[in-house]
Amino acid sequence: MTLATTSCRAALALATAALAACSSVGVGIGIPVGPVTIGVGASNNGVNLGVGTGVGPVGVGVGVDQRGRVSAGAGVGVGTEIGNSGVRAGVGVGTSTVIHDPYKK
Repeated sequence: MTLATTSCRAALALATAALAACSSVGVGIGIPVGPVTIGVGASNNGVNLGVGTGVGPVGVGVGVDQRGRVSAGAGVGVGTEIGNSGVRAGVGVGTSTVIHDPYKK
């Protein structure tokens, strides 16, 4: 087992433990397009489509949910490439805030 594999497993274990303490838990998949990643995720709060970027395990992004609410967020996580496709799947923890709600006046 390499140091990178051990580090990745440790980060995954920490992220999983942190997810257990969150009110929102989900899964997602992202496709890199230049310096950003376009992704779709599903959680106990619904489906979200977004765009994000990051350095190492830290990322920031903007997403829109099925109700049209736009959120900005930041988080930390681990991911892995699926085969040689360039598509990544992963887990992480983060925080977000709604920056536009079309139903809120």
